[in-house]
Amino acid sequence: MDRPLANLITDVDGLTVGNADDARLKSGVTVVVCDPPAVASVHVMGGAPGTRETDLLAPEGTVAAVDALVLSGGSAFGLDAAGGVTAALARAGRGLAVGHARVPIVPAAILFDLLNGGDKDWGVAPPYAVLGAAACEAAAKEFALGSAGAGAGATTANLKGGLGSASARLESGVTVAALVAVNAVGQATIGEDAHFWAAPFEREGEFGGRGWPQTFPAAVLRPRHKAWARGGESTTLAVVATDAALTKAEAKRLAVMAHDGFARALWPSHTPLDGDLVFALATAARPRDAEPDLIAIGSAGAACVARAIARGVHEATPAPGDVVPTWRERFGG
Repeated sequence: MDRPLANLITDVDGLTVGNADDARLKSGVTVVVCDPPAVASVHVMGGAPGTRETDLLAPEGTVAAVDALVLSGGSAFGLDAAGGVTAALARAGRGLAVGHARVPIVPAAILFDLLNGGDKDWGVAPPYAVLGAAACEAAAKEFALGSAGAGAGATTANLKGGLGSASARLESGVTVAALVAVNAVGQATIGEDAHFWAAPFEREGEFGGRGWPQTFPAAVLRPRHKAWARGGESTTLAVVATDAALTKAEAKRLAVMAHDGFARALWPSHTPLDGDLVFALATAARPRDAEPDLIAIGSAGAACVARAIARGVHEATPAPGDVVPTWRERFGG
């Protein structure tokens, strides 16, 4: 019998997640560890991405699977986090065998959180490699949401962002789940109200149970975004995962379909100022005894991404020096 879902990406067998963050910095790192390595791909739709080792995830790429994925704050400095994760996995004996050497495969993506009120005066050594290693070593089935890991310093146009996750099980028994670090140019909420754009996909009041507003005045549909935003200063990062056995090409299609979750939960999304991307993982924990139903898996993936975005904002917690309030501060628990 399938075990109950925890509404986390770790409901997909073979995945654990670790967070590490620094309250003074208002930034952090989240790592998804794949044990065993998982088939992966990626699709980028934002105009200002920051990535490492994503080219190898193309369907025609040689590498078949990844050991981990990294989501990090810190803009370009945050790419160092992948080095810390790579070193931690190598110490554990993980990685692609190349002769007598082992090279962990660790693609990464970053978001911009340098103007969020945190102290970024780190001198000659940005802390992200250390945070990456700590996040990797903390990887477990349970992990914090909201202002944690890569979501520690995330913001949206009107509220703090954060780390969110959601999962679902299809009638076939396949599990699909998502993990999102929400740091968008736009809003996850509708106008000035508490309602989330993702409301139609909500399950069991996971982000407040407010539903949609009764009406949508024209003012609500005018895009509201960060007035200070310039290229690279935002970005929402997602990982969508399944225990189905997928090829890299099928994982790529899953990543493409999952981007619909951004459009359902953020207004606007995929802007020139975001680096929005989706990684897709397929752990193959469920045997491939038939062709996977990519329509069902991709649709569920998009819904999970939308739900995870709303959960990330809903679960954010306040901290000294914040530049925007949390959802709970503004609208109550």
